[in-house]
Amino acid sequence: MPRRLVLTAAASVAASAAALGALAPAAFAGPSDRASAVAPASSSPRLTPAPPPPLEAPSDRITITVADTGTAAADGTFKLTCGPTGGTHPRARAACDRLAELSGEGRDPFAPVAPGAMCTMQHGGDATARIAGTWRGHRVNAVFNRKNGCEIARWRTLEPVLPGAKL
Repeated sequence: MPRRLVLTAAASVAASAAALGALAPAAFAGPSDRASAVAPASSSPRLTPAPPPPLEAPSDRITITVADTGTAAADGTFKLTCGPTGGTHPRARAACDRLAELSGEGRDPFAPVAPGAMCTMQHGGDATARIAGTWRGHRVNAVFNRKNGCEIARWRTLEPVLPGAKL
């Protein structure tokens, strides 16, 4: 009798894991991909995961305006298009790859520092940047600076989308 209970429990756990595995990609799919990533309720669960969403969407177009980096070539306004890669950004392929990497990790590359975050009071320079446009179907309007440790880390996370700034 105990063996039967163990086997029944193991079968239930395996079936639940298979069902969750089939639904997990939906949590990382974009708004237009969600419907295709989740299997209809009447079908049996898939044993292989759904293919990942494309790395770049045709609507990935942002404008990056950078000032006061200490490097004249890094300051200015640059267009970046991903899917296909293009624009006037000096490192467009690397920038698109970095944004795709951050998005693939489930991170919002443009998120501000969390309210109430404890940040070191260090000054990383006068560099500022504004990123505006559309990324993965979402409007972007983000401001970056290097006024404290949190903002410096946020800037560095987005390199090479943003240029490396002199300290």
